[in-house]
Amino acid sequence: MLQQVMTAPGEIVFQDIPVPAPKAGEVLIKIMKIGICGSDIHVYHGKHPFTKYPVTQGHEVSGKVMALGDGVTGFEIGQKVTIEPQVYCGRCYPCTHGKYNLCEELKVMGFQTTGTASEYFAVDASKVTPLPDTMTYSEGAMIEPLAVTVHAVRRAGDVSGQKIAVLGAGPIGILLAQSAKALGASQVLITDISAQRLELAKQCGVDFAVNTAEKDFGEALVECFGPDKADVIYDCAGNDTTMGQAIKYARKGSTIILVAVYAGMANVDLAVLNDHELDLNTSMIPSRGL
Repeated sequence: MLQQVMTAPGEIVFQDIPVPAPKAGEVLIKIMKIGICGSDIHVYHGKHPFTKYPVTQGHEVSGKVMALGDGVTGFEIGQKVTIEPQVYCGRCYPCTHGKYNLCEELKVMGFQTTGTASEYFAVDASKVTPLPDTMTYSEGAMIEPLAVTVHAVRRAGDVSGQKIAVLGAGPIGILLAQSAKALGASQVLITDISAQRLELAKQCGVDFAVNTAEKDFGEALVECFGPDKADVIYDCAGNDTTMGQAIKYARKGSTIILVAVYAGMANVDLAVLNDHELDLNTSMIPSRGL
């Protein structure tokens, strides 16, 4: 079978390796669809802070069950599934307190351990989630990024009736905006400098879509939400410009949540963050309890 390997930034090869046989407790999956995450692009450019080379990528995935290792039950051959990409120890404090997504020895498939970019992939059955027959493989590959955004929204607590701003209208930003609306946010504003992405965000039901290459983010907040501005601002772009906008224009005492992977050291105004008593929070990958 073919397997993708990124040997160095910007260098990808495909190698022919044997199809793995599922060990006891494992499921062999034929990979059908893989999403390309913004973090994968960071890896391609050599800017992901926690990835070394060589690495096989792929963590947003769907496939079908081809074989079951000894002792595996609850799955059927041909069944549609997705894979949870976290590899955790199960022994450290976060793992034993319901937060294995923050494992002290956490590895994520496609970054610190082998990802799913191969024709077949053998994985522990505990990381496999069945998908409904009515779901397409393309939709199934979106389960992991959707889980990321639901987790991010819930990091703010109950957002019912709140006004939410999302900086960055990439796939995660748009999914987060949709998740916020689904979880009860009254209005959502999304920003970007890409007209194409902003138009897609509108089609996905976002209330306000603003091009910050053309309009100041602070002005947009007031125009869309009024003088009280946003209750929560999510940074789904992860750079000094967007985090700088969030800190500068957030309502005093409100919350900023960083969702994107920051591709480098941040240079932002922590004096304003402190003076305005802003809560700067973060959101990473979810656990099954989100």
